[in-house]
Amino acid sequence: MKLKLIYPRWPKLQYQTEFHLPPHGPMVFAATLPEEVQLSFVDENVEPLRTDDSPDLVALSTMLTCQLPRAFEIAREYRERGIPVLFGGIATMLHSEEVRQHADAVFLGETEGRMGQLLDDFEAGKLKSVYNLMGQPPAIESVGPARREILNRELYNYRGVQMLDLVHASRGCKFDCFPCCTGFLGGKQFRPRPVEKFIEELETIPNNRLFIVDNSLAQDREWLKELFTAMIPLKRKWVSHPILDDDEILDLAAEAGCWYVYQAVFDTSEVIRRRIARLRERGIGVEGTIILGTDDQGEDDIKRLVDFLMEVGLDVAEFTILTPFMQSPIRAQLEREGRILSNDWLRYTADQVVFQPKQMSPGRLQELYSYAWETFYAGSGHQLKMGELFKQVIQKEMADGTYRRYDPRQPRSFKRRGT
Repeated sequence: MKLKLIYPRWPKLQYQTEFHLPPHGPMVFAATLPEEVQLSFVDENVEPLRTDDSPDLVALSTMLTCQLPRAFEIAREYRERGIPVLFGGIATMLHSEEVRQHADAVFLGETEGRMGQLLDDFEAGKLKSVYNLMGQPPAIESVGPARREILNRELYNYRGVQMLDLVHASRGCKFDCFPCCTGFLGGKQFRPRPVEKFIEELETIPNNRLFIVDNSLAQDREWLKELFTAMIPLKRKWVSHPILDDDEILDLAAEAGCWYVYQAVFDTSEVIRRRIARLRERGIGVEGTIILGTDDQGEDDIKRLVDFLMEVGLDVAEFTILTPFMQSPIRAQLEREGRILSNDWLRYTADQVVFQPKQMSPGRLQELYSYAWETFYAGSGHQLKMGELFKQVIQKEMADGTYRRYDPRQPRSFKRRGT
């Protein structure tokens, strides 16, 4: 059978430099398909999509809420011609009832070991409208290498700079933070992959620069020690979400190639100041992820926060507006309080105010969002600061002899695994 896998486009942040990383969800899904499936893949963010073809089945991989309106358009075009459409991914799980209205089938949950049955049902003309395996994760040992050979790697660079490949070392998160949906999606139990399996996957990736997309690298100290120690000989350069603030773990992370960390910054506390300093002391850059519009923030608090970020020498800042995504703890709170102002999913891009802030008007929060970006980057724009981070990684690669070690146009051979 012929299956066409599509990753729909979405609106980008107003102030952020536009670049595109290879998507991860579609690659993970592709790896779970049986060998006999003839797969084609289109990432609409980097290449045009034609919908006048005739695959047997179309699969739409949706990560972001703001992808859904475009995904629904694509689905309608195929379904009007009698071609069935399957939806899956994070946004599908968050909006499953709505997505069902636009799909022939939706898959909810993790796909390892599950796609064979769905495709058998399809071939037999018995495709179900919902395959719900939420809360029933497969054994973490069954997670193998994502199927990256379906990517057109030449599309994923920025002005000739090689972008990062995405990979995950664990699933699930025990922290359940207020703006996050991970507890609903992947469960509140931390599920680390066996370190040897993760290392095997790294060895299949033809890119020296990686993004470990785990929600947090601060959940299991002993596993982190084993993980980072095993990564050291590979000499990869990688970024991640927060790492456990522990001397031994941070030292190992730096030795294992940690390049920079996404660090959530909610306040101007000494805890945050110290955490940023400790990363930078080890040669690890810091990109602050800053949410504006929380209930404890007034106008002066936001302005002080921007001043604080410049004072501590943050390498890069990504400002976003608090967004009440479905199934997040903050969504439930704002719904109870009647503070949701819009359910236009195209506006759920984290740069638009879609709720009633507690300490200011929606318009004023929108203005302060612009103020934060323009003030922090007044001396040099986002592109220049990102350029400095990439300059750092090039210097690290030249120092250890890995610069241009991998040519993305000539990937290594891939180990193909079954379902």
